[in-house]
Formats: sequence, C-alpha cells, structure tokens
Amino acid sequence: MVELSVGVVGATGLVGRELLFFLEKRKFPLSRLDCYSSGKSNQGIFFQGKKYSAKKFNFNEAKKNQIIFFVSSDEVSARWAKKLAALGIWVIDDSSAFRNDPAVPLVIPEVNKEEISPRSRLLAGPNCTMTGLGVAGYRLHQKIGVKEIRLASYQSVSGAGRAAVEDFFAETRKDMKNFSLKGGRVPILKMKKSLHLPRPISANVFPQVGAFDSQGVSGEESKVAFELRKVWKAPNLKISVTAVRVPTLRGHCLSAWLTLRKPISLKEATRLISASTILKNDHSYPTPLSCAGREGVFVSRIRRGCSPFEIVLWIAMDNLIKGAALNSVQIAEEILRCGFI
Repeated sequence: MVELSVGVVGATGLVGRELLFFLEKRKFPLSRLDCYSSGKSNQGIFFQGKKYSAKKFNFNEAKKNQIIFFVSSDEVSARWAKKLAALGIWVIDDSSAFRNDPAVPLVIPEVNKEEISPRSRLLAGPNCTMTGLGVAGYRLHQKIGVKEIRLASYQSVSGAGRAAVEDFFAETRKDMKNFSLKGGRVPILKMKKSLHLPRPISANVFPQVGAFDSQGVSGEESKVAFELRKVWKAPNLKISVTAVRVPTLRGHCLSAWLTLRKPISLKEATRLISASTILKNDHSYPTPLSCAGREGVFVSRIRRGCSPFEIVLWIAMDNLIKGAALNSVQIAEEILRCGFI
C-alpha cells in the first residue's frame, strides 16, 4: 500500500486532535506527518506513540505533502488552501471558507463521493449541523424527492470551539455554587456575560449560532440551508432552520420534518434511511451522551407528520467526529481508494 506525506493545519484544536485520532485508529497509511498549530504556542501532539511538534504554519514545508487537512480558521484556509491545491496537493478543508464556492466540491462521502476527482484538488467538508440531515435524508430525497424541510438544531458547545468550551466550564463551576433546593424553591440564576458566546450557556439555551443577517437569519441557519441544497443538488429545496445552542459538551441533535413529493410508508422510509445511518428504535433514541465518541449518524423516532407526505426524524451525531474530523478522513480514504494518488 502506498504511504503518504500528510499535513494537518490546526492539529492542536478540538477537531485537529480528533482527526489525528481517526488517522491512527483507521490506520491511514502515512510515511510522514507534519502538524501545524495557530502559531501561538509550540504544542506537542502524540500520534502512533510518538510526540510531534505542532509548529507555526510554513508554506514551503507544507507543499512537500501529498494530502493536507485544514481544520483551522476560515482565514487560514482562505490564505493557503488554494495555493497548495494549485501545486497538485490534495487539500481537504473543514472550514467554511470554500463551501459556497461553485468550483469547490462540498463532499459527504455517503452522499456524493462521485464529486471527488482530480478536476479539483481542493475539497470542502460540510457544516457539522447539516451533515446529520444530509446523510439521514439523502436516500429519501434520491428515491422519492424532498421538496421542503423544517429543521430545529440542538448544538453542543464544542461546535463553537475551545474558547466556548472553557466558558461553559467556568460558568458551570460558578453556577454549581447556587444549585440547591434550600427553602424549597428552584434557584433563579442571575444572567451574566459570556466571554465567547452571545449568551451564558450554563443552565441555558439560546437561538443563535452565528451572527444575524438583515432578515434575522443566523449564520448557521444560512449555512445549513445553502449547503444542503448544494450537497443534494437540490437548488429549489425549501428549508427553514432554527439553530439553537444547548449546554452539552459534544454531540449535535436535530428534529427534522421532511415533506416528500409523494407519500411513502414508514417501513419504506425506515429502510431508505437505514442504508446510510445507524437506526435506533424509539425506546433507545440517541442523545449527545450516547453518541459521543462514536462514528456515524444515529436516527430514531421516524414517524408520520401532519400529512401523508411528511416524515419526522430525530437525528444525533458527534459533531467533532462525523460532523468534522471523520468526514475529512473518509474523503482522504476515498481519494486513495480511487487511485488518485
């Protein structure tokens, strides 16, 4: 088997560490590994029992690799990813820098692996929230056709990055001092400011993931709608989204209402959905805790909506794994499988 020189930009971040874990777990064939951090500190990374130094990004060094994973910021990807791809290097970008670019394939291997080809050495990975529905609903869309979706997300704090997780820990430690039923009343916690989130997240939820536009749509809601249309090749798909941040550490959940072009039995809907997901019965429905650290997209509570055309789903997955790191590794595996390197 061919062994590859691989670079990871953002190796010390939450997704970067998960990506390295899956490269090792799935025995991705490496001859060399270059790890890069944000440059703020020279941190150590352990991989296959060896310690690697995560250095400041160096373009001249990075261009010696055959595959480079970007799991850093949009700004870092926008500056370097296209330049590396222009040299013939396969670049797999997990940021949102190129997802809207019509020249850059947006890839979920379970859905559209045929988009991977030497025509574009730069490949974008999807938004972690959209991925669950992108996988779970695709066979229904392919076989029957989905014409309208309503979606509510329940997104963990890790989706907002390391600083938000630190906020969550700090806020929760402070609130724990007031968690008591002395006097018989449920405590009323005081509002406080969060350093890196729009509202305090401990013992709280808020319907904002990203900045609002002039129409009151958040950045996450826009991303989910645009990217689902792109991945499914469904430019006319109607989709309404409310994205909510919840006080869980890892794992995004979705309630989805899919309006189909024609009625379908629940048995047939379940068969189609199970082709690319891990199906759970209604009594063992997935939660952030139950899917944390696990691969795949978990689906349960498949039921009829308010009309014969509507199917309702509950979807959960680890946002750092299938929603980010694992998807990138699967893209790289597909590049190898197709013999493009």
